[in-house]
Amino acid sequence: MMCTMNGKLGGSEDDSISKSSPSTEMVNPFVHHLELTTTYEKIKAGILTVLVLPLRLLIIMGLLIGAWLLACVGLYGLSEDELRRKPLTGWRLKLREIITVLGRGTYYAGGMRYTVKGRQASRSEAPILVIAPHSTFLDAGIVYVCGFPSIIVRRESGLNPFLGKLINFTQPVYVWRDDPNSRQKTIQEIIDRAKSNENWSQVLIFPEGTCTNRSCLITFKPGAFYPGVPVQPVLLRYPNKLDTVTWTWEGPGVWKLMWLTLVQPQSNCEIEFLPVYHPNEDEKKDPKLYAQNVRRLMARALGVPCLDYTYDDCQLAAKAKALGLDQNSQLMQTHKYRIRLGLTRRRVEEYLVATNNNSLSAEGTKWLNLEEFSTFLEVPPHEPAVRQLFNVFIKGDGERINSREYLLTALIISKACSKEDMFHIAFQLCGDKDEHLNKEDFKFVMRLFCRLPNEELDRWFKSIDAQECGRISYYDLEEYTAGRFGDILGCTVNPFTDRLSNHDKRD
Repeated sequence: MMCTMNGKLGGSEDDSISKSSPSTEMVNPFVHHLELTTTYEKIKAGILTVLVLPLRLLIIMGLLIGAWLLACVGLYGLSEDELRRKPLTGWRLKLREIITVLGRGTYYAGGMRYTVKGRQASRSEAPILVIAPHSTFLDAGIVYVCGFPSIIVRRESGLNPFLGKLINFTQPVYVWRDDPNSRQKTIQEIIDRAKSNENWSQVLIFPEGTCTNRSCLITFKPGAFYPGVPVQPVLLRYPNKLDTVTWTWEGPGVWKLMWLTLVQPQSNCEIEFLPVYHPNEDEKKDPKLYAQNVRRLMARALGVPCLDYTYDDCQLAAKAKALGLDQNSQLMQTHKYRIRLGLTRRRVEEYLVATNNNSLSAEGTKWLNLEEFSTFLEVPPHEPAVRQLFNVFIKGDGERINSREYLLTALIISKACSKEDMFHIAFQLCGDKDEHLNKEDFKFVMRLFCRLPNEELDRWFKSIDAQECGRISYYDLEEYTAGRFGDILGCTVNPFTDRLSNHDKRD
């Protein structure tokens, strides 16, 4: 997926950052361009692909297999529950040290050279390591540099038959994305680990939550800061002439980056351990304040600005680009607030439609005020995003919204992967058993996509319904528009006026 986003450093940030850092105008943290532009670089890449790449891959695979076998031995006889409840001891810790050496060897074999500045604090000094900026899958190498600390990772990653063994041996904190309570459980486990008196490893966290091009620090998620314990900020830099490591939403894919990195004579990574950050009383009570202050400190050390982008913003921009929609459109605004409320993860609207087959029909329409709307979605009415989502659907001076319009909008934007999908899904959801729409349902659906008056939509329906059946299918619309669905989105004038005029003349 791709996204294009631009931002400026807000006035709320520390002035010293903006004065000491490069210009923040039009900074786009989610884009990276990489091409071999010179003949020398192309020839070098070709030669090293033949002479060096096979040998490096062979050594890396050998070391990884060795580490995997040791991890299998180390995990033998341990249940998942035991891994989560007790830190490893005895010979298993010795195996972890050997795996750390093998892991560092895989990066060394791939041409990566690490320079370490500062001193890594002990767990008693800082139970949590906060790493930024996060810009590449190769950032995982810091796990071996730091002595195999526990990481935060998706549960699906731990189920991988190969890498899952290595991940599980770090005794990670898992994120269960299908569990609506996953966020609270993850935070609680981080707090328990950080405050435990047992000999757990340090917890290593990338608080940005997604990769950027290192041009700024985006919003830190507060998970690492909920325990209110000291943290050690750790900076990552890749001072290479040719940047073959940066992996962003818009830019080279993982295989191209791996290839170009492995055919470089050497790639450099600088790891700088900053002094341990001890939170004050206000920061202990407010994890978001704590996260903001640590981010400011790290940004100042890096000489880059802080920008208030998040992983959700990137997802939103990627979705808008894929669907050809403006980010301020009703569809995208709906998606934005649904993400903030966790509705996309819990699939609330799908459940509502599945349990009430009449909810997407004109007869099943409900008119909801704000309190009824929050109850409808099972979210607290005091959440600011509930009011913002509600306001998206208010028409004129009214204080009630159409439940059918909301549900259809939410389902279209969550399910669609292209412009064509949006229209097809609308016909499937609102149509009869044959997925045909009558005139009123057609006008209702089209008002979600464009701002044409009723009279214009009447003419449109009449033109498409050439056989005068009183209903049309998605394929009728597709044939009439010649698949140019992008011309319909957001239009205020009929994009097919000439065709309608010719039809009227024939009539």
